Amino acid sequence: MSNPELTAVRDAHRFDEGALERYLTEHIDGFQGPMKIEQFEGGQSNPTFRLEAGGRRFVMRKQPPGKLLPSAHQVDREHRVMKALQDTDVPVPKMFVCCDDTEVIGTKFYVMEWVDGRVFAETRLPEQTPEERRAMYLDLARVLATLHNVDPEAVGLGDFGKPGNYYERQIGRWSKQYVASKTEEIEAMDRLMAWLPDNIPEQRKTVIVHGDYRLGNCLYHPAEPRIAAVLDWELSTLGDGLADLGYICQDYHGESYEDVGLAGADLESLGIPTEQEMVAEYCRHAGIDHIDNWPFYLIYNMFRSAAIIQGVYKRGVDGNASSSKALEFKDAARMRSERAWKLVEELT
Repeated sequence: MSNPELTAVRDAHRFDEGALERYLTEHIDGFQGPMKIEQFEGGQSNPTFRLEAGGRRFVMRKQPPGKLLPSAHQVDREHRVMKALQDTDVPVPKMFVCCDDTEVIGTKFYVMEWVDGRVFAETRLPEQTPEERRAMYLDLARVLATLHNVDPEAVGLGDFGKPGNYYERQIGRWSKQYVASKTEEIEAMDRLMAWLPDNIPEQRKTVIVHGDYRLGNCLYHPAEPRIAAVLDWELSTLGDGLADLGYICQDYHGESYEDVGLAGADLESLGIPTEQEMVAEYCRHAGIDHIDNWPFYLIYNMFRSAAIIQGVYKRGVDGNASSSKALEFKDAARMRSERAWKLVEELT
């Protein structure tokens, strides 16, 4: 387990704290300064801050400074989806305010409630017992199915994604973003960009897709092995829920970015469910009998992850990453895409 590391607001992310305090006093009932601000070390994409004021704690997410890729860092979408899920069985923090007026602190931002909980950055959960690990992973699958069982229309998110094939759009989007943030030639990425559009399976139904659903983006209850809040919804949209499931399960195949990952782990002694058990638990809660073309969902996700991590590395090279760790990802896109292409050869 790791408690989120807090630092002073980093130089690259400074903003007018007085303007923020005035805005929140006006827009949040009972908000009262003086306000103390600290920055979370994590959050590679959107800088995240803890605000303390009047004995209350809040969390603010904002866009990063600098020139942004057109479809990246949409904090307003993140706010909208969590607000829409407020009265469902999906655990999300309460939303207080979203500000799209960039005159206030220089970028869009939103403020939500602080949820007490535990953050687990390491996929093998070294400090937990085998029973806790199993319960935590199975809850990860259960909550994901709960999200995908929400009717987007019923919560006001019927227009949250574009019409047309989800995978075509996503593969196109991440191919463009990868090309825009390329720092070297990676042959495996070129092969995947050619293979994926020709191998898209039929979509079962349209659901709310989280887009970055994993252990590290869930806040676990302070004392129980269950999820208290799902965070980091920046990449959420409407699409195929199997994309989220494949995203979790890619951890069973190949290297993780900042962690040993699950590939090669003795899952039985750790108590961590196998890939097959995770898929079965998800299907049980989602009401699905069987998944065809399962390798596609893994390969697609490994390609997408490689494109995302290449963007993080490029922001590090350019000097506007949210975290100083961005430059450590120099070879991550190559490693992940090469492993994905190996899966094409092995499983298809």
